Amino acid sequence: MKENLHPISAQLLTRAHREAVTKQRGTVIWMCGLSGSGKSTLATALERGLHDQGNLVYVLDGDNIRTSLNSDLTFSDEDRKENIRRIAELSKLFVDAGIVTINSFITPSSELRTMAREIIGKDDLIEVFVKASFETCMKRDVKGLYAKAEKGLVTQFTGKDSEFEEPLDSDLVIDTESKSVEESVETLYEFVLPKVTIQ
Repeated sequence: MKENLHPISAQLLTRAHREAVTKQRGTVIWMCGLSGSGKSTLATALERGLHDQGNLVYVLDGDNIRTSLNSDLTFSDEDRKENIRRIAELSKLFVDAGIVTINSFITPSSELRTMAREIIGKDDLIEVFVKASFETCMKRDVKGLYAKAEKGLVTQFTGKDSEFEEPLDSDLVIDTESKSVEESVETLYEFVLPKVTIQ
């Protein structure tokens, strides 16, 4: 019962105290896009780049979270929403801790992306759309999921059985069909670094 809960937030150190230690701005870089678009590749490269600059950074990746924190969830619409809600709440805690958090999740609908932004806070979230067509991602098929989906071995597959609604108002769009991995990483890094640096 909520009336029996007594949060101690007011007694704890503030975010400003923590950011004074981390010497960076707690921020979430939320990358969305189809499976195989390049989200995880960009996330790991950005993590290393920021770490090399002395930033405290952590990656939350879809498959990692699905096999741990959210292992109880299915891919139904209701559970997809709960998946994103939990990730957003966790990300909000990381922001409060002064950590730069890189999220790599398909996040297929405007509703889910709006919910994440509302939970985390619009000033603390950078939305990056990692853009690649279904056909290109199917050709890449890094995880073999598209082949399985074609055979009916994976159901509710985003882009095939379940719609992916392209974002229209992302803070940054990286088209991995027209840019090389190196160009994509450089674009992302140069966009993010000033935003997580305390002036």
